[in-house]
Amino acid sequence: MKSIVLASMSSSRYQLLEKLGLPFTADAPNIDETPLINESATSLVTRLATEKAKSLAIKYPNHLIIGADQVGLLDHQIIGKPLTHTAAIKQLKQASGKKITFYTGLCLFDSETGKYKTKCELFTVYFRHLNDTEIENYLIKEQPYQCAGAFMSEGLGITLFEKLVGQDPNTLIGLPLISLINMLRAHGINPLS
Repeated sequence: MKSIVLASMSSSRYQLLEKLGLPFTADAPNIDETPLINESATSLVTRLATEKAKSLAIKYPNHLIIGADQVGLLDHQIIGKPLTHTAAIKQLKQASGKKITFYTGLCLFDSETGKYKTKCELFTVYFRHLNDTEIENYLIKEQPYQCAGAFMSEGLGITLFEKLVGQDPNTLIGLPLISLINMLRAHGINPLS
C-alpha cells in the first residue's frame, strides 16, 4: 500500500483526512494560485488541486498525493479568503440573503505512475438575512479570515444559514471525503479494511 500525502497545511483539511483513520503526511505545496484569464471556478479549483498534488511529486516519488482547492461563487464573482476583518464584513454583507456556491477541486495523484484522478464537487450555502451586529459578533467570536466566504460552517458559522445543499458536508469544509474514499479504494486503500 502506498503512503498518503496531503498537499495542504490547512488544519481543516488535516482534521477531515484524520477522520478516515489512515496514516498520512501533510506537506505544503508551493504553487502560484493566480487564476487564469477567463478561467471558470470549476477549471480553477481542479487545476490548482492537481498542481498542488503534483508539486510534491519529487519529494514523495512513490506516494498517493491528495491536492484540494476551493473557491466560492457569489453573484457570479469568485470570492476567496477575506484575510482581514474589513474584507470579511464586506463578504458577509454581500452574502446576506443570498447563496454562495462553493467549488472544491480534488486530485489524487500517483507520483510513481504519474496518473491522477480529479473531481470538482459543488456545495451551496443559503444565507439568511444578517444584520450588522450579527456579522460583527460572528467575526469577533470566530475570526474566519482564512476561510473563503468569511465563515466556518463547522463552527458558529452554521448560525448564518437558512440551508445547506450538497452531497457531502465535508466538501464545504474543503475536502470531499466521499469522492476521496472512492479514489483511494481504486488504489486498494479502504479505511474499513
